[in-house]
Amino acid sequence: MSYVYLFIAIVSEVVATSFLKESHGFTRLGPSLVTIVGYAVAFYCLSLTLRAMPTGVAYAIWSGVGIVLIATVAWLFQGQKLDTPAIVGMALIIAGVIVMNVFSESLAQ
Repeated sequence: MSYVYLFIAIVSEVVATSFLKESHGFTRLGPSLVTIVGYAVAFYCLSLTLRAMPTGVAYAIWSGVGIVLIATVAWLFQGQKLDTPAIVGMALIIAGVIVMNVFSESLAQ
């Protein structure tokens, strides 16, 4: 169940961060509310994840996958450009998350 909470935390954080740009410095009510609620859900679900998963591992997954998803959302919907070094860097982040989940003994409690 901890991976379900972590998935919800990641998606909520990606939505919140995406709407943070759209809030224009919290001057637009709708996007500002989505941002606040999204971050609240993200941190609550992350706290539930930490009941069963080590903090460092959960945070590494959360931040690594979040970086890749945010960059993808920004590329698809906000006109952000991704050059080859950015794509390679994100591939390395994904590889790191996979290596940690498949080979690390720190996940075993």
